[in-house]
Amino acid sequence: MNLDELKEKIITIVAKCTELKNQNTNELNAPVNYACIFSHSEDEFELLISLANGLGSVISETPTGPIFSIETISTVAGDLKLLKIRKPFENKPQLGYADFTLNNYLDFKKKYLAQEKFKLTVRENYEMIGLEDSTYNVLTYFAYPPLDEQLGVK
Repeated sequence: MNLDELKEKIITIVAKCTELKNQNTNELNAPVNYACIFSHSEDEFELLISLANGLGSVISETPTGPIFSIETISTVAGDLKLLKIRKPFENKPQLGYADFTLNNYLDFKKKYLAQEKFKLTVRENYEMIGLEDSTYNVLTYFAYPPLDEQLGVK
């Protein structure tokens, strides 16, 4: 994999996540906030980190992998400026995920959380609603507050 292939992978993940989002919600214009690529081995993780360094720099280290502030990548869901590379985990066989920013997270939560494909995850400083469909090789999330706000970047 090279830098152009990494960008194409990111664009593909966002496109598939957008399709999943649009098929299951009425949030058709929700912009992408960040994308995450799942690595499936230590070697792939190291390669993805190396390539991501060519797009930008690490702005946050998390237990599951670093978050990069990257040069803007245009996607079907808007400009992408944040990228996470996730460490390999057996329970994450997908390509990755995209996280979208909602105008009204609380209304979205009330409307969709009871539906089968949606799941709430609560963390110390934020929560997120995940959308999963086994016919897609990606996951889609909606975080509150969005990651760019959590990190203080725009």
